[in-house]
Amino acid sequence: MKRFMRLWSTTACAALLLSGCGGDSGNIGDYPGGSISTPAPAPTPTPTAGCSVRERQNWAADQMREWYLFPETLPTTLDPSGYSTVDAYIDALTANARGLGKDRYFTYLTSIAEENAYYSSGSSAGLGLRLATDSTQRRVFVTEAFEGGPGLAAGIDRGAEIMAIGTTSANMRTVSAITGSEGLDGVTNALGPDTTGTTRILRIDDASGTRDVSVTKRDFDITPVSNRYGAQILTDSGRQVGYVNLRTFITTAGPALRDAFARFRSQGVTDVIVDLRYNGGGLVSVATLLGDLLGGGRSTSDVLTRTTFRPEKASENETRYFALQPESIAPTRIAFIGMRGTASASELVINSFIPYLNANAGLIGTNTYGKPVGQIALDRSACDDRLRVVAFATQNSAGNSNYFGGLAGSVQASCQAPDDIGYQLGDPREASTRQALDFLAGASCTPISGTVSSQSVNQQRRDLLTPQRPGTAQREVPGLF
Repeated sequence: MKRFMRLWSTTACAALLLSGCGGDSGNIGDYPGGSISTPAPAPTPTPTAGCSVRERQNWAADQMREWYLFPETLPTTLDPSGYSTVDAYIDALTANARGLGKDRYFTYLTSIAEENAYYSSGSSAGLGLRLATDSTQRRVFVTEAFEGGPGLAAGIDRGAEIMAIGTTSANMRTVSAITGSEGLDGVTNALGPDTTGTTRILRIDDASGTRDVSVTKRDFDITPVSNRYGAQILTDSGRQVGYVNLRTFITTAGPALRDAFARFRSQGVTDVIVDLRYNGGGLVSVATLLGDLLGGGRSTSDVLTRTTFRPEKASENETRYFALQPESIAPTRIAFIGMRGTASASELVINSFIPYLNANAGLIGTNTYGKPVGQIALDRSACDDRLRVVAFATQNSAGNSNYFGGLAGSVQASCQAPDDIGYQLGDPREASTRQALDFLAGASCTPISGTVSSQSVNQQRRDLLTPQRPGTAQREVPGLF
């Protein structure tokens, strides 16, 4: 067995507060054609000898010099003594690649235990809300509420605006005051650490009016396909359209996706909406499963995706072909809903279908983040260190792996549409869902450009809120708090 785990990741926003990138984080586990299974969650080990900052920095540098996809960009020498943390040193090592737009904080250090817990079950501690700002970057809205999370249990759902935040009713601060003095960084700080037991008072404004709600953060498992709206069959002008919204590519998504496509298959669905608007990535094994479920019309000799390492690691290159599943369907048209938070494994799926469906595979919404590269995971278990280093590029059957600027320049068909939080995800009245239905019906639309120019889209633009140093869950589920 190889000494690394292959990842498809999305850590795009480690140093950006506003994620248009969809928290770019990784995907641990079995890569297409690989034989590595997802490890079970393990307790965090107590650091031992060999885990000083300097030793960990040296170890990270050694791994990068062996595996990094862009070795020519690494500094010939870089003294780690000038950097107080391992993270800062890694950021310095990748600065040249970042300047070229090839590694936007995709390479980073994380916790083995934390990552394993997330990928096995979606385990996270927080409010269970996905937050975004508007185009003014002075207001904060809830774009999604997760089942099982404390936020939804407290009656907070998509479309609510957070007006003020406090630890008690006596010290509430308005979001406008916080952003005015501290920017959006102040909002993430005001919401407090993602630890069980952290309580915040949120002033919420929604269709029910304005009220103060006390919410206590706790552990919960993210449901990758919502049991409220995540998989459904929509009826539009007499046509049946399959709709599936995938929040993140984690292990537990597999059964939910199979159930959704089994229903589509039983109903003879041939038009599908795949909603990946907030999906920042995850396990490549789940991404290829989604590709297989959509690939019922493909041959086992058709390429789903290829991975290519740097020349001296070419023995690691792999080609993943379509594999028919019992639940697979053969759609004639697919509308992929994507936005700035759509990254990594989500883009892999979209990119894979462009050569086969051509203009019948449409991108709906806005341009995607642009991450055609993936990470491997290199572990130093004694220190609970997992280095996620960009080591390979992914390409579709036509060889396209150059979409660092997003997929708008790669798709043959696209339609601009805003994220309309006035309606639930999957509601035919919601703007992006409506545009996806219209695309499937053959209606004309305004194409997406590399920079979204439509005034109506800009006015309703939502940028997902992301901490400067997001954890695993916040990388894969951008905007999660």
